[in-house]
Amino acid sequence: MSRTGARTVRPVSPARPGQKQGETLREIPLPPYVTVEDAQFAVRAVVVHAPRRWSGGTICRNDASPHPCRLHRWGRRVLALHGLRTAEIDALIERGDPAALPPAPERPGA
Repeated sequence: MSRTGARTVRPVSPARPGQKQGETLREIPLPPYVTVEDAQFAVRAVVVHAPRRWSGGTICRNDASPHPCRLHRWGRRVLALHGLRTAEIDALIERGDPAALPPAPERPGA
């Protein structure tokens, strides 16, 4: 017996500038809340998957995919949810230490 009917297709996010249609990969899901361990993994992701200038443009230092790769984007989003500003994330990348602990977010009233 064959089954006919509508197939469910998940929408794909629009391509970023510099990406061809169909090259968009699904984003890595964010954790429901960011733990210290998630933040440590995110630091490792943004440092290991840092940008590298190449003759064809900027690529991921780890896997040579166009920068920012999925893991780098995931790491930035997690660190932003952890409370870090863009400049603080950039400073972690500049340090280049994948084992660095992200600064604890400031809590209002603490």
